[in-house]
Amino acid sequence: MPSSAVPRSAAFSAVVAAALAAGLLAGSAASAASTAEVRIHDIQGSTRISPLMGQQVTDVSGIVTGVRTYGSRGFWFQDPQADGDAATSEGVFVFTSSVPTVAVGDAVKVSGLVGEYIPGGTSSGNQSITQISKPTITVVSSGNALPAPVTISAKSVPYAYAPEGDPAAANSINALPLKPRWYALDLYESLEGSNVRIGSSRIVGATDPYSELWVTVKPHENDNRRGGTVYGSYTSQNTGRLQIQQLAPIAQQPFPKANVGDYLAGTTEGPLDFNQFGGYTLVARTLGTVTDRGRALEPEKTRAQRRDELAVATYNVENLDPSDPQAKFDALAGAVVNNLASPDIIALEEIQDDTGAKNTGTVAAGETLKKFTAAITAAGGPAYEWRTVDPENNKDGGEPGGNIRQVFLFNPERVSFTDRPGGDATTATAVVRERGEAALTLSPGRIDPANAAWENSRKPLAGEFTFRGRTVFLIANHFGSKGGDENLTAHHQPPNRSSEVKRLQQAQSVNAFVKDILKADRRADVVVLGDINDFEFSETTMALTDSGALYPAIKTLPRSERYSYVFQGNSQVLDQILTSPAIGPFAYDSVHINAEFADQNSDHDPQVLRFRP
Repeated sequence: MPSSAVPRSAAFSAVVAAALAAGLLAGSAASAASTAEVRIHDIQGSTRISPLMGQQVTDVSGIVTGVRTYGSRGFWFQDPQADGDAATSEGVFVFTSSVPTVAVGDAVKVSGLVGEYIPGGTSSGNQSITQISKPTITVVSSGNALPAPVTISAKSVPYAYAPEGDPAAANSINALPLKPRWYALDLYESLEGSNVRIGSSRIVGATDPYSELWVTVKPHENDNRRGGTVYGSYTSQNTGRLQIQQLAPIAQQPFPKANVGDYLAGTTEGPLDFNQFGGYTLVARTLGTVTDRGRALEPEKTRAQRRDELAVATYNVENLDPSDPQAKFDALAGAVVNNLASPDIIALEEIQDDTGAKNTGTVAAGETLKKFTAAITAAGGPAYEWRTVDPENNKDGGEPGGNIRQVFLFNPERVSFTDRPGGDATTATAVVRERGEAALTLSPGRIDPANAAWENSRKPLAGEFTFRGRTVFLIANHFGSKGGDENLTAHHQPPNRSSEVKRLQQAQSVNAFVKDILKADRRADVVVLGDINDFEFSETTMALTDSGALYPAIKTLPRSERYSYVFQGNSQVLDQILTSPAIGPFAYDSVHINAEFADQNSDHDPQVLRFRP
C-alpha cells in the first residue's frame, strides 16, 4: 500500500515553507553541511524536523538495514557509530522512487537532498519523515553485520503519550526538543529510521486487508479479557501500540492472519517507519510467528430474551446491497440468529439501495432487505418485517450511489409496529400527545431532516412499537464519521478532531426530539441506538444525554468491556444504545463477533439491550 496519495515533492515543499517560517533552517547549517562530515544523527537532529532540511549532503555513511521495493520505494541505512544522544536517531530513509539496487548489509555512502515528507500531506496533520531524496549511492562493501537493534519494550516506552503542543505553533510538537524518556511519541521519533526489535507481543489489532496488524509491547496497559487494549479516555492512548508491516512483498511472503488476543511470538525486527494510516510502524525484515497459544478467540453469543423481555439491537452491516455475495448475507443472518439470539427489533445501519454503489438514481432498498430477511429465516430466525424511509439520492453520505440508510427489522410474532403514514426523506416527524401519552405524527419518520447538522449525513429514523401493550419509541442513528480527524500520532497535540462539530450538532438534534417525547410523557420508553461514531466519554454522548434525557447503556459494563470497534489497535466504542429514565433495570451486551477478527462480516460489533417495558 503506498504511504500516501500526495506527491512527495508537494509534501516536502510544504514542510520547507513551514520550517522557514518557524526559523528552523539556519544559515550556519548550510555551511556545516557543505564543509564538514555529516552523519545520520546530524541529519535527524533532536527535534522532529531535520536541522539540515532543504540542504544537500555528501557521502553520508551507513549500513543498509531494510529495502522496500513497493509503494514508497527506497531503503533505510544506519550509522553503526552512535553519538550517545538518546534524542537523535542513527537511521534514516533514502527515497529512490525506483526499485533500490542496494541490499541489506551493504555499507553505502549516500549524497542527496535532505527533506521532510508528510505521509498523507499537510492536511492530514501527520508527522513528517526525515529522508534523503534524489540520491547518489555508492556501495563500499557488502555482507556487513547490521547495527544492533534497539529493543522496544514495556520498560523502555514511557507512560506519558505526547508532550502538549506549542500554543504559539497551533499546538504543534514539531519544533519541541525530543524527550524520549518522558513521552512515547518522542521515543518513537528518536528511533525513526533506526533498526528496532520487539519480543513476543500480544496482538491488539487483527490483520487487515492491507496486510498490517497491531501489537502492544505493554501487556497490562488497559488490557481486557479478550486480549485487546481499551481506549477509555482521550488521555489513555495506549503507548505500547505499534503497527507491524513486512518488508517483503506479499507475493513473495504471505502476511500472517491474526486475531486480537493472538501473539506475535519470537523476535520481530526491522526499521521503524511512520505510516499515513497508523503512525509509527515497525517494517519487519524478520517477522515473528503468529500463535494463539491454544486459546483461539471465539465469537461471542448473547443469551436469548425471556418471554417478558424486549430485546433490541443495533448492527452496522457495512454497505450491504444485493450484489454482495450470498455468503455475506448468510454470515450476517447467521450472526443475527446464533450470536444475537434473534432480537425482537434490530436497527440496521448501512443498508444500501437495490443497485448498491452505482449512481443509478435508485433509492429503494426492498431487494436488499428481502435478501437479508430471507437469509435470516433460512438460518432459523424469525420472519422479520421491516420499516424504513428511503433517502434522497446521494444526500445522505456514504458510498456515492449507495444511499445508505437505517432500517428497523422487527419480529411481528413478538412486537407490532404502529404505522403512521406520510413519512418521506424531507418531512420531519413530530411528537403529539394522544390520550395522555406521547405519539409520533409519522412512523416511520425522519427527525429534523432539514437541520444543517444532517447535511450529507444519515437522518435519524424514528418508529413507534408496541410490546405487550406498552409503547416503545426507537430512534435509529448513523452519525457523521470521523473522517478528517487527525491520528493520535499527529504533530498537533492534542490532535484536531474536526468531525466532532457535526456529531455534536446531530446529538443535540436527537436529544431535543427525545425531550419532546418526554415532555409529552415523562414515563415514555425511548431507545436511541445505532452507529453514533463516537465514544461513550465524548461530547457527542454528553449532548445526547443532556438533562438526563438518556443514559448510555454501555456504561453499565466494566470499563474493559466497553468497545464495539477496533481502530489502530485501540478497542473503542462507536456503536451505542441509550435509554430514557423509565427503562430499567436492563441487561446490556456488546457482542464481539467482528471487530477483533481478521475475517469479518462487518467491522462493527452489534449491541443488544434487553428490558421489561
